[in-house]
Amino acid sequence: MAKNYESDVTQFLKSYKQDRPDTEARQRAGRHRLWDRRIDPELQEGFRAARVPQAPYVYYPID
Repeated sequence: MAKNYESDVTQFLKSYKQDRPDTEARQRAGRHRLWDRRIDPELQEGFRAARVPQAPYVYYPID
């Protein structure tokens, strides 16, 4: 492949980011909103304590 080749997707992304320079900041804000959150240890412990063991084969009912 030639060194100066750029796919259509790469060209689109470059032009998109050039037209909208705040794209990366909005991506970071979205990531922060969904993924970068503090975990409450007490709440996590409650979730662990409430777990129910799963049957060995879930598709076959145990009589």
